[in-house]
Amino acid sequence: QVELVESGGGSVQPGGSLTLSCTVSENSFNNYCLVWFREEPGLEREGVASIDSDGRTSYAETVEGRFTISQDNVKKTLYLRMNNLEAEDTAKYYCALEGGEYSGDYYCHQPVAEFTYWSQGTQVTVSS
Repeated sequence: QVELVESGGGSVQPGGSLTLSCTVSENSFNNYCLVWFREEPGLEREGVASIDSDGRTSYAETVEGRFTISQDNVKKTLYLRMNNLEAEDTAKYYCALEGGEYSGDYYCHQPVAEFTYWSQGTQVTVSS
């Protein structure tokens, strides 16, 4: 059974840094996409960064150059390094996985509702 367990959220001042981790168990997909989403109260969940099974990465414009997504296949862990954090980055962050017979890039272009496996979410608060 696929399980995503997230850690690393917290509070930080503007300009600070945080790293989120997401341990992915039982990922048997050869082709997959792992995505970091975030959600603010009353708003739709938005994709922040993604990485597919070929190692291709993609970022939302709002975080490009500040956030870095990576994965350690040995540790089966996904990371999101967040630098130069802004108040607008305050949200609950989730990691999600989808995969199957299509390419990893295909799954990375699927809407939020198509992602089957989700972490429990962790709060990131950026405030002075």
